[in-house]
Amino acid sequence: MREVISGLMRREHSAVSEELYPYYQDVYDHILRVSESTDSLRDLVATIVETNLSLRDYRQNQIVKKVTSWAAIIAVPTLITGYYGMNVPYPGSGNTWGVVASAALVVCCSLALYLIFKRRDWL
Repeated sequence: MREVISGLMRREHSAVSEELYPYYQDVYDHILRVSESTDSLRDLVATIVETNLSLRDYRQNQIVKKVTSWAAIIAVPTLITGYYGMNVPYPGSGNTWGVVASAALVVCCSLALYLIFKRRDWL
């Protein structure tokens, strides 16, 4: 539309009479304002979409950190009980202190990981 009005308003073509020229100039000004407003709104919408995507990614990262932290806390007892569950002699095999030591190791390591992740605000 802007190019059409601009082409009509060229004085060398004399397509528009001198009496109508101010009206065409007014229409051209309105077209420019609407075009600039549309571009501005398009940029605003693009910014809003980018902000929304950034917020979604941030929330997803927070959830992934929590899931990873809980997985690490659960992996430590699994590792320790898997080691003590093998059919080979291990420190404390057949003794009461071996069971107590493995239970204490599971609790201490899990608690230490929980406290570390809590301090870093991952839980």
